[in-house]
Amino acid sequence: MFVPTLGSWQSGPRLIPSGTRARLWAAARRVRPAIPHGLAERSCVSIPGVPRRVRRKEWSLMVSPFGLLQARLPCDITVRPLDPYQYPNADRVLVRVNGVEGGDLDLDSILVRYDEALKHMAILSETIDHHASVEVKVPLKFDLNIKTSGTGCVKVKEFECDDCRIETEQGISIVQSVKSKKLHIQTKGGKVICLGTILGNVDIRASEKSTVNINKLQGNSVNISTEDGLLKAECLYSESSSLSSAAGDITLGSIHGDLTVHSKMGNITIDSLNGHLNASTHQGAIDVYVSKMGNVNLKSQKGSVTVKVPSSLQAHLQLSGSKVDVNPKITLQEMTEVSQNNGITINGLMNQTSENEKWIKAKAPNGTVHLKSQSWFQSLRLKGS
Repeated sequence: MFVPTLGSWQSGPRLIPSGTRARLWAAARRVRPAIPHGLAERSCVSIPGVPRRVRRKEWSLMVSPFGLLQARLPCDITVRPLDPYQYPNADRVLVRVNGVEGGDLDLDSILVRYDEALKHMAILSETIDHHASVEVKVPLKFDLNIKTSGTGCVKVKEFECDDCRIETEQGISIVQSVKSKKLHIQTKGGKVICLGTILGNVDIRASEKSTVNINKLQGNSVNISTEDGLLKAECLYSESSSLSSAAGDITLGSIHGDLTVHSKMGNITIDSLNGHLNASTHQGAIDVYVSKMGNVNLKSQKGSVTVKVPSSLQAHLQLSGSKVDVNPKITLQEMTEVSQNNGITINGLMNQTSENEKWIKAKAPNGTVHLKSQSWFQSLRLKGS
């Protein structure tokens, strides 16, 4: 038996002593040590500079298909629905705790318990390592009451329930494709991110510099507030919505339904409005495209107001500011102009409507009111256009 070496195919095979062969094979094994099958399954993908998470403990509990999950943790938690094909009776809660490789994870500090009489599932810990993470799978109809401390993040994905409550301190709250009669999210400094479509009545309160970012939200009642952070929603369908921010900007895409929006110091931007609107800001600017008519009332005490309308819109307009700028492409019938108190007020009708029809009122006592013509296509803000 021989081991080929460099040049062996030129000068023929060279025999290597058996002791040398043994050392070579031992060195080869040390280059890529064998990993036990169980450990290989539990290990996560290793990323340079990021501690690798490993599975530490799991629980499987028999439960009722309807109940409440309560979690109080200082670490990340992810909640997903139980697989209906694997568990057709929806009678399990699966809990898994992951820790950081090499970290000291005190598993005795976490309580995992189900109260059959109350149908109450609890996952509780005050002292578990904040680098740990908890993954939970519960029946689809379970209500959720989740609270994390410190930088603990919460993620709820593809879930459906009657009541979903999430509270964080500095951690991120992520809800993705969630349907709930009541969705309440509160954070003292973390981000709130809503991915996919969120269905239900929504109440989001984000304090300090927390930001709120929403893809699509649909519900009868929507209430969202921030303090210093940005509030952004790409698509909103609601019978009644109230959005507010103390100092952050409010940036909205396509809005359907009645909306009240207020920012004391920030700007307000709405790409497309179909419904009634009452928008106000003290120092910021307002920029709104009115695609279909509802009554619109806009006021900026110290900033400017820009109203964009399609050329076919029928409305009664009242524009008041230190200056009023009407785009030449827009013709107002029965227009009147009144100057008073270092300002000007213009009244007029678009497209021969009557004063009993829908109206737009824009007021900027210390700024300029702009009335511009814009098509629906321009409101899409397509890249490259």
